[in-house]
Amino acid sequence: MTVATYEQCINELKRLGIKYSMVDHPAAKTTEEADHYIEGYEGARTKTMFLHDKHHQHYMIIMDDAKRMDFKKFQEISGTKRISMAKDEEIMDELGLKPGIISPFGLINNKAKDIKVYVDQMVLDEPIWTFHPNENTHTIFLDNQDVLKFIEAQGFTYEVINL
Repeated sequence: MTVATYEQCINELKRLGIKYSMVDHPAAKTTEEADHYIEGYEGARTKTMFLHDKHHQHYMIIMDDAKRMDFKKFQEISGTKRISMAKDEEIMDELGLKPGIISPFGLINNKAKDIKVYVDQMVLDEPIWTFHPNENTHTIFLDNQDVLKFIEAQGFTYEVINL
C-alpha cells in the first residue's frame, strides 16, 4: 500500500486544476486542536469517518465535525448492519493514511475503488470545507464542489445523506 503524502495530495489538486488555500500549523492530534489553529478562517470544519461492516465493506462519511456520528441511523441509510470504526491497519491498507488524518484525499490510494463514499447534507450546504491534506500540520480550504470533483476524479461516486 502506498502511504498517502501531502505532496501527493497537492500534486493531484494541481493536476485537477483545483484551487485551495492552506494554513500551516503545529501537528494537530484532534479536530478541536486543528480548529484552534484555524480560528477566524471561514470554512466548515469537517471530519471524515472511515467505517466498516461485518462483511468488511468500507464506508467514508464526510460530515461537520460538530455533528455526532449516528451509527444506528447510518445503518438504516446504508442498509448494512454492525457498522463500526475501521481498524488502524485497515485505514492504512485502504487509504494509506494514519488514524486521525483521514480525509477524501486518501481515496487516491484505494486501487480497488471499493469504498462507499457518503456526504452529510449539513456539510454539503457549506461552501468551503476544511481537511488535513494527508498530514496533520496543515489545514486545507477548498470549495465543496471541488472536493466532490476530487472524489469523482479518483473513480468514486458519492451519495448525499442526512445524518
